[in-house]
Amino acid sequence: MEENGEEKLIQAVRHIAKSLGRTDTMADDILQVFSAFDGRFSLDKLASDRSVPAHTAVAPAAAGREADDPRQPLERTIRTLDRQISRFVASERLIWSDAADAAAFLETVDDLLATIHDLDAPPDKPLLDRAEDLLQRCILRLEEELRAILRRPVGCGPAVGTPPSDGSDSDAAEGSEDRVPVAAPVDDYNLVIDALPSGSVADLHAIARRMVAAGFGRECAEAYGVSRRGFVDASVARLGIRPRPAEEVQASTWIDLEDEIARWVKAVNMAFLILVPSERRLCDRVFASLPPFADIAFAAACRPAAAGLLSFAYVVAAGPRDPVRLFRLIDMYEALRDLLPELDHLLSEQYSAALRADVAAGRRALGAAIRGIFVELENLIQRDPAKATVPGGGLHPITRYVMNYLQAACASRRTLEEVMDEDAAIPPDPHHPSSSPSLSLQIAWLMDVLHSNLENKSKIYPEPPLSYIFLMNNGRYMTQKARDSELGALLGEDWIRRQMAMVRRWGNAYQRATWTKVVAVLRMDVIGGAAGKAMRERLRVFDTYLEDIWKVQSGWVVADEQLRTELKLAVGALVLPAYRNFVARLRLAGEGGKQAERYLKYTVEEVEARINQLFDGGRRRC
Repeated sequence: MEENGEEKLIQAVRHIAKSLGRTDTMADDILQVFSAFDGRFSLDKLASDRSVPAHTAVAPAAAGREADDPRQPLERTIRTLDRQISRFVASERLIWSDAADAAAFLETVDDLLATIHDLDAPPDKPLLDRAEDLLQRCILRLEEELRAILRRPVGCGPAVGTPPSDGSDSDAAEGSEDRVPVAAPVDDYNLVIDALPSGSVADLHAIARRMVAAGFGRECAEAYGVSRRGFVDASVARLGIRPRPAEEVQASTWIDLEDEIARWVKAVNMAFLILVPSERRLCDRVFASLPPFADIAFAAACRPAAAGLLSFAYVVAAGPRDPVRLFRLIDMYEALRDLLPELDHLLSEQYSAALRADVAAGRRALGAAIRGIFVELENLIQRDPAKATVPGGGLHPITRYVMNYLQAACASRRTLEEVMDEDAAIPPDPHHPSSSPSLSLQIAWLMDVLHSNLENKSKIYPEPPLSYIFLMNNGRYMTQKARDSELGALLGEDWIRRQMAMVRRWGNAYQRATWTKVVAVLRMDVIGGAAGKAMRERLRVFDTYLEDIWKVQSGWVVADEQLRTELKLAVGALVLPAYRNFVARLRLAGEGGKQAERYLKYTVEEVEARINQLFDGGRRRC
């Protein structure tokens, strides 16, 4: 009974198809509708023993030709696919909100791609046009679904298929797939962010595979990159760096800019050592075995945010060449320089290589700015005016500034050598890589410029001896600063020896300018007779010279204690033996011992005490 009922139902369906179908094609369409509506109406059952429609009996030859037409199965397939695709495309609900629908849609797309392949050999243009129109509708919906998957919250939505593996995923990584990454500064950059769960990655890979197979790989990669860009931009924004116009950055105070540079250094490390590698890994999983679309998607997702970060480096590098900026520029230069080896493998493909080139260009711009600062430092020294003297011939502020500045700069000696070598006419010696001729020459030249400036300043002192004291103070300071830092290694032992010899020459010049006339007074070639009166006169002149020198030069300054001691000893060695010999001769000049003492205002010890009170900067000892 049940079988008879089903047979009657099938006969009724056949009758409906015959009645309504003016052609076999229309009748087949009606049967397809019934087949899709109820599983009991399979095409095999509906087609078997089907009687020939009345209108086909009139023209049996035509019916035979239609039955033998190989286009008929493909037409039926395209009509079936059209109905299925239309149902999916017209749905307002996301296809990937239901795993069964997603799987069915992907299967439909696969069938359509296979049908298009069959239509290509031999080509059937009318049917092929219809199929390609269906494919275009599928691609548009797949793009929409791809964007929706990228937007949906972590942990939502079903997974369709198995996520592709690149061989590097660990169980631990899969276990952390539901984490929501927070881009905050960290100390350990050996992190990988799984920004999407493995199910979403599998869905995206399934879509990408179909779009690439359909010839829309670039469109898929670009749609992915544009959609993913929002996450990358937001992650960079969480690091405290926001894009600003160049004019706004240039108008910032240096204090504010210093703080921003410190944040930028941390942000650029976070971006290129954590965020960018994580995005590369994600793209490689989504577009597994689909080169070069993984690289296209990665570049589209990451390059805009990375370019925004790097633009800050360009703006800072284009700013004023104020020497105070050097140390922060070195920090920025080192950050980009240290990134490049990490990026060599990560950004080696055709499209992402441009991002590495951007990083390298930023490093070069910062290097040029650093070299420009050294040029500005030279100009600053040369422009420092020789207007006012330093009291007591002490250390000039320009000497202290330049030497302390270079000493601090040379703490980054390796970086500065690298920067200078980039623009050097003399290549580094491969046999002595630890020494950079360009940096050494640059520092030596700055020393020469400073020497020249100090010599000009020494000429404004009215007393020549004080000008020598001024040169000695500044020359000694330069020598000590060089010996106590990397400056000495750059300038070399020969420079230090020449500098010390120069200080000694200035010391000798001071002695000649001050004490030669004093010692000359104490020379006596005649003893006895009228010599006694001449000696007393010379003694009086000596006393006057000594007192005048003491009054003036006890207020002069020799800052370096060792130099001050050496200078006093040298003066004592010149004056005291002559004075001691003069006193002895005075006592033998017919005056007698007691008589001679009346004319001696200072003993040898008191003269020595006066000499020892020189160069104390006014702190006299009575």
